Amino acid sequence: MIGVATVALVLGGVVFWLFAVVVALLMMSEWSTLHGADVRTRRLAQFSLSVPLALMAPASLLLVVHDFFTLGLLVGAAFFVVIVTRKPQLALGILYCGLPVFALMVIRRQHDGYEGIIFTLWALSLVWACDIGAYFTGRTLGGPKLAPVISPNKTWSGLIGGVTLASLVAALLHFQYGLPLRLTLATPALAVLAQGGDLYESWLKRRAGVKDSGHILPGHGGILDRLDGLVPVAPVAAFLVLLPHLYR
Repeated sequence: MIGVATVALVLGGVVFWLFAVVVALLMMSEWSTLHGADVRTRRLAQFSLSVPLALMAPASLLLVVHDFFTLGLLVGAAFFVVIVTRKPQLALGILYCGLPVFALMVIRRQHDGYEGIIFTLWALSLVWACDIGAYFTGRTLGGPKLAPVISPNKTWSGLIGGVTLASLVAALLHFQYGLPLRLTLATPALAVLAQGGDLYESWLKRRAGVKDSGHILPGHGGILDRLDGLVPVAPVAAFLVLLPHLYR
C-alpha cells in the first residue's frame, strides 16, 4: 500500500483524490461491520460519506467550493446517518473515515506541487515509520506491555522505537527536502498520536470480537488495520501545515 499511495501522491490531482475516496469508502464499510451494521445500513453510510468526498475532488475547486462548506457537509452527513439509522456509532464513522481524507486533500494542494507532496509525504511517512519502528523494536526488545488489556502485543519499547524512527524520517525530510522545522519538531508528538489511533482501533476490534477489521489485504487484515494511525494524525498535520496562514 505504501508504494501505491506514494505513486498516487506524486501524480496528485484526480488520481490522489480517487485513491483516497476508494480507501475512505472501504474504511466506512469495515467500520460499519465492526459496529454490527447490516448490508443495507452499511451501503447507506457509504453513500452518505460519498457526498462530501465528491466535493473534495480537484474539479470542485473550480466551482469555488470552500473548505468550510465541505467540512460542514461532512458533519451534515454524520447527522443524516444518525437521524436515519439511529446509530451514533455510524455517524462517528463518517467523521472517522472522512476527516483524514479531507485533511490530506488540503495538505496536498498547499503552496506549489512540490511542497504539497513533501507535506503530505511527511504526514503519511511518519505513520508508516512509527508502525514499522514499533513492530521491529517491540519484537526485538520486548519488555513491559503498553496496553495489555487492549493490545497484548504492543510494548513500551515498541512505542519508543516507533517515535524514534518517525522522528528520523522527519529529520531527513527537513534536511534533504526543506520540511519546515515546526513540522519536524511536532513529529514525535504525532507519532505518539498515531500509536493512540492504533490502540483505539484495537479496542474496537476487541469489543467486536474480531482479530482484523477486514480481509481485503491477505495476511494484513483490513484497511482500518493499516490506516488506524493516520486517522488522528492527518487532521492535526493539516492544522500544523495551515498554521502560518491562520495568522495572516
